[in-house]
Amino acid sequence: MTATPPDPDPDRTPGVSADLQPGETPPDSGSTTEGLSEPQRYPSRTVPIVTLVFVAVAVLCVIGFTIVSLLGIVKIF
Repeated sequence: MTATPPDPDPDRTPGVSADLQPGETPPDSGSTTEGLSEPQRYPSRTVPIVTLVFVAVAVLCVIGFTIVSLLGIVKIF
């Protein structure tokens, strides 16, 4: 199934010219909001924030363990 372009091609649409006859109307353009019955809710921001905090803590732990290992304070490997 191919999607129709938002604006019809005037060369391929009958009756679309400067000399429209009475009662003849050009086709309407497509709409991206047509068919929405109610406003859409925004998704929660909790999961991305928790994920970023978890990744930041993990990176800081890896950096900390690397520094401690390089200084020879604790032998990890």
